[in-house]
Amino acid sequence: MSRSTPRSRDPLGIFASGVALAALFFGIIAVYVAADDGTSTTSATTTAAEPVPVTLDDLFIEPDELEVPAGDVTFAVSNEGSGPHDLTIEELGVKTPAIEGGASATLEAGTLEAGEYTLYCSIAGHRAAGMEATLTVTAGGGAGGSAAAAAAATGHGGAGGHEPGMDMTDATATDWEEMDRLMAESVAAYPAETEGVGGQLLEPTVLPDGTKEFDLTAEVVEWEVEPGKLVEAWTYNGTVPAPTIKVDVGDKVRVNVQNDLPISTDVHWHGLHLPNDQDGVAPITQEFIEPGERYTYEFTVDEVAVAMYHPHHHGFETVPNGMLGSFLVGDLPLPDGAVPAQELSMVLNDAGTIGFALNGKSFPATAPIVVNEGDWVLVHYMNEGLTAHPMHLHRQDQLVVAKDGFPLASPYLADTVNVAPGERYSVLVKAEEKGTWAWHCHILTHAERDDGMFGMVTTMIVQ
Repeated sequence: MSRSTPRSRDPLGIFASGVALAALFFGIIAVYVAADDGTSTTSATTTAAEPVPVTLDDLFIEPDELEVPAGDVTFAVSNEGSGPHDLTIEELGVKTPAIEGGASATLEAGTLEAGEYTLYCSIAGHRAAGMEATLTVTAGGGAGGSAAAAAAATGHGGAGGHEPGMDMTDATATDWEEMDRLMAESVAAYPAETEGVGGQLLEPTVLPDGTKEFDLTAEVVEWEVEPGKLVEAWTYNGTVPAPTIKVDVGDKVRVNVQNDLPISTDVHWHGLHLPNDQDGVAPITQEFIEPGERYTYEFTVDEVAVAMYHPHHHGFETVPNGMLGSFLVGDLPLPDGAVPAQELSMVLNDAGTIGFALNGKSFPATAPIVVNEGDWVLVHYMNEGLTAHPMHLHRQDQLVVAKDGFPLASPYLADTVNVAPGERYSVLVKAEEKGTWAWHCHILTHAERDDGMFGMVTTMIVQ
């Protein structure tokens, strides 16, 4: 991978002070969630008188086999994943609330009799992805007493946290000064340089008959999500998002896929109207593309589309881990006078190795959108994550002109556009007011944590 072009750390002279830019961002009080700093043991066997430590992470529960004596059982549950998870006991119908990444909760299971119980995450798709564990309760434990749940707050990376709903007036001077310092530091680092840039336009080879041919290699690479954070990403052509494919209505398209993954794969063209045998759903419409194999898709695109491409086979893991890209066909019809100076995709993610990200990067590594006052910008939101994201742009209105690539007969204005998994919303933005304007998911725990801003945050810089 090549290092991304360094971006100016002070495009308009407005980043001179991290504190000043922080004030420009959210007029909110961040909610800080207590995290468990209890024992770090991952032992699968404990006594009922102690809290049973359970760790939730993206795609697994640790340990996946636990054993306790019969009696009163309490679980100390910590979430080390990038998105919300819960812990559910299937046989009892009890569960924790959804726990945000880096936070913790207590689950009092009550008095358990000897037997086997199933623990899992009840958030859609997570159990099927592997978030399941077995609890064995052995006979003869007696009443162990309820485990206390009041763990000291430590937050992400050891930074101090606060329980949701606590009276913030109880914060000491040290608390709020440290909170301010961390927030200012996170903002001052923006925009941070990281290795790799995703979503770049993929140029085709034009064959003698006019067919546009594209080559994709499915491969696992090391990807820098934020400064110093390297993850194992599953990719097309080594980037997250995958390269953008853009063609014209009526084009014949050929896509050659080389599978260098350790598993079989396919490519589903999400949002394109294609013949059944090109839909990319193994083993329903095609054979698996096995490791080391090469497979070719061929089709003609016959209408304007704002689409995505990703694996369907084992997609619950490969897509959140980075295998996703945008596929644009033709040009959307736009209101008279709205001629975009820029057209771009904003791919949303919230799980897997990539975690909360915009176009494969987490703040402060997200790229600012720099425009001139009066410019129109056409943005395609594409949600490849596991939960909805209400995307909020400060000051500049968003004119929603298409849903899933279908032009709207009556475009409408919004400052927040809620994008569910699999959806695409196309919005026109006119840069009307100079300044640096925050642009973020308005589920606040997707944009802030104890050590400042992170994840699904970028800016529009109007100059």
